[in-house]
Amino acid sequence: MLHYEIQGEGKENLVLLHGFMENLSIWDDMIPSLSEMFRLIKIDLPGFGKSEVVAEIQTSEIMADEVKKVTDELDLQEFHLLGHSMGGYIALAFAEKYPANLKSLTLFFSTYFADDAAKKETRRKGLRIIEENLRAFVNAGVPNLFNPNEHDILESKIKLAKETAYTSAVEGVLASQKGMIERADRLSVLENFGGRILILSGKHDTAVNSEKTIQNLPDRTNIKSYILDCGHNGHWEKPGICAAIINTELLHHLPKNLLF
Repeated sequence: MLHYEIQGEGKENLVLLHGFMENLSIWDDMIPSLSEMFRLIKIDLPGFGKSEVVAEIQTSEIMADEVKKVTDELDLQEFHLLGHSMGGYIALAFAEKYPANLKSLTLFFSTYFADDAAKKETRRKGLRIIEENLRAFVNAGVPNLFNPNEHDILESKIKLAKETAYTSAVEGVLASQKGMIERADRLSVLENFGGRILILSGKHDTAVNSEKTIQNLPDRTNIKSYILDCGHNGHWEKPGICAAIINTELLHHLPKNLLF
């Protein structure tokens, strides 16, 4: 069973899935601004935080099934699901397999596109570096995930992101990297999902093609998208704004008097 923590006593369950080389602590900056209507279920994905690796190649489908074990244990029948980056890939796989359980699906600086050939090759080359020197892999990659125009302002957050990544188990990083190479295109999930869909993207995101992601969204009334003036890590770069958007978009369908 994956490690998880619960915070808040709201009526609306929001399950939070972190990204690659992260853990459940990444949500700390956003939590003070998230509505008291949420009960937050923060999960350490396989091989990260306090959760163990579950497979040599941790595909999105395998990790979605692990998340389902947590939601089943908590007897969550209908809930909101949000995933950052790799967590978004897992959230899409979850929505494909278990759509009846979801009220909403939020791709948080993530995409429904599969890796193209160049991205897959980059990930394959990264496997050797991860195995030989995870710290060097982290140091080379993490700063590039933040808005390059605000590195001075974000210096403490970049340091925090690195320190969080350093704690990742090499086996978990390798297994997840291999899984991301194999992931499928999941545009069809957005075309068929009946709940609310929210997309948050960064204008300066080097890991996700935000423009392509937004431009190719299905023309459906249940989909809302935002592009923020940040990089790949809205939870550290723009936590208050991200939380405000989540509060508005996931809760505004509820009776108005409950929002105040």
